[in-house]
Amino acid sequence: MISFDTRVRLRRAVRPVDAVYGGLADVGRHVTFFWRTVVSLPYALTRYRRHVLTQISEVSFGTNSLLSGGGTIGIVFAMSLAAAMMLGVETQRGLELIGMTTFSGMLSAIANTRELAPVVVAIALAAKVGTGFTAQLGAMRISDEIDALDSMAVRSIPFLAGTRVLAAMVCVLPIFMIGLLASYLSTRMVIVFWGGASAGTYDYFFHLALSPEDLVYAAIKAIVFAGVVALVHCSYGYLASGGPAGVGQAAGRALRTAILAIGVLDVLMTFALWGLVPTIPGMGV
Repeated sequence: MISFDTRVRLRRAVRPVDAVYGGLADVGRHVTFFWRTVVSLPYALTRYRRHVLTQISEVSFGTNSLLSGGGTIGIVFAMSLAAAMMLGVETQRGLELIGMTTFSGMLSAIANTRELAPVVVAIALAAKVGTGFTAQLGAMRISDEIDALDSMAVRSIPFLAGTRVLAAMVCVLPIFMIGLLASYLSTRMVIVFWGGASAGTYDYFFHLALSPEDLVYAAIKAIVFAGVVALVHCSYGYLASGGPAGVGQAAGRALRTAILAIGVLDVLMTFALWGLVPTIPGMGV
């Protein structure tokens, strides 16, 4: 007969194995959910069009209007203004050290378009919209509403997750363009009006470095980021457990995972779209 001390030692010995097994099981559940959601997107688009439109309205404008409830458009505009302002300050200061302030417009066009605007939009969606998705689906899970949908022969994944993913991917384009415009205006204001740079020189290099190809690629990054953010947050909400406390923990984990995924995808997509050795349009380099 195994003694009590031996059983305690065995439990302690297998505890790391149980933790690894539990982590792998969680990853498997999330990956399965991602796959089922992506596959169900055509069904959600054709079967639940009205629900998709409702989600687009909530994602873009908040509860009732542009400003009510801190609509995503207002948040992206404010975040883009602040981030681009700091970009303009550091760009101007850095170029002054090497006597190349004339290239500030070029750096503004490249940095804002390729990196800053898509990442700001994705983080705003994760913080404002994604956590809302997690809370909504988590509350439905712990109150057995998702099980009720399944019992009524309603496919819960396309109805709850697929519609939200589509809404995030559709509405991110106008939100992204508004954030990009705010970034351009903020950077130009800092460099030209506060930094005293030549407006003509700034605009010349800005338009020389900015190309339609960059805008298209940046929009693709924003759409991919929005889809990943929605998938991650819907997954954590759909698989939430443990009551209200579990829903809160799921929202925090989903936000951490989404931000990490945005960072990794940003690097990979930058290399994939612009190459390991990027070029500057209109300047021959």
